[in-house]
Amino acid sequence: MILKKQFDAPRWNVGEIMRYARIRGADESYRPLINECMSEAEPALSYRVCYTLAPLTRRGDTLCFCGMEISSDTVRKAVRDSEQILLFAATVGAPFDLLIRKYSAVSPSKALMMQAIGAERVESLCDAFCADIDSQLCRDGLCLTPRVSPGYGDIPLDMQRDVFAVLDCPRKIGLTLDESLMMSPSKSVTALCGVVSSADITKNNKCSGCGKTDCAYRTGE
Repeated sequence: MILKKQFDAPRWNVGEIMRYARIRGADESYRPLINECMSEAEPALSYRVCYTLAPLTRRGDTLCFCGMEISSDTVRKAVRDSEQILLFAATVGAPFDLLIRKYSAVSPSKALMMQAIGAERVESLCDAFCADIDSQLCRDGLCLTPRVSPGYGDIPLDMQRDVFAVLDCPRKIGLTLDESLMMSPSKSVTALCGVVSSADITKNNKCSGCGKTDCAYRTGE
C-alpha cells in the first residue's frame, strides 16, 4: 500500500542554508539576504511525502523489496539487520521552482540562496518524515536506519525509475521523472531506510557512510 502525508513547515535551519550556499563561518552579512529569501519562499513551499513499508528479503548479495532487486554495498550496509524497508519520495512543490527560475534570470545571489533554501527545506522535510515514522515504530521496539538515496555511494541512479513506478509519485505527490532521471519539482528526494530493532542501531551522521570526504556539503561527524 502506498501512503501519503502532508506536513506543516519544519523548523528552519539557517546554518544548513548557509552550508548549502557554501557560506563558511559566522558571516552575518548574509543574514538580511537569507531572511528576505526565506520570507519570499515560505508561501511557495508545500511539504508532501509518499511512502511504503515493505518486507526485505535477500538472495545472496541481492536485496529484494517492492518487486525490485538491487545489488549495492551501500544499501546492504544501510539496511543491515533489517527485515523491512521504508521507501519514500518527498517534495517541497513546483511553485518553489518558479522562484528559482525567476531569480536565475535576474539575481544570481538570490538564485543561489533559493537553491540553498530548497535543499535545506527538502532535507528538513525528510528529517521530519523519518522522525514521524520512527515515533510509530518505537512502540514496537523498532526504528529506522539512516536513509540513503539513488545516486549515493554505489546505488545506481537509474533505480529512480523503479522507485517512481513503485510509489506512483506523479499521482501521489505530483513528482515526475524525465528521461535523464531529473526530478520535477527539482527540490525533491527519493530514499530508503531499513527498519531494525532499537537495540541494534547507532544513529550515525548521515554523511559518515560515504567515502567522498571532499564533498562541499559534507556535515561534521
